[in-house]
Amino acid sequence: MRQNQAESRRQSVAKRSMTKEAKQLSGLIAGLRESLDGIHKERTSTKLSGAEMGMLDERRNNLLLTIAALDDRLSAVQGLIDLGRPHIIRVH
Repeated sequence: MRQNQAESRRQSVAKRSMTKEAKQLSGLIAGLRESLDGIHKERTSTKLSGAEMGMLDERRNNLLLTIAALDDRLSAVQGLIDLGRPHIIRVH
């Protein structure tokens, strides 16, 4: 019986932890998308040199890659929560 309680407690802690992570990821992704919008506006609203345009394009590409990676992570976390299989992620 105690094993079941301990496992239930671990699952509960893991679910809270992963839910918190999902919220943090969502907020981070939203902030990065705002930055992406800002780059797009800056790119279209002002007259830029080729070097400045290239720099903005590189920043945009880096943001797109970061957003894609964070979206993948968020999807994985949400999938584990939805399956009822949350776990605490240990970083070494």
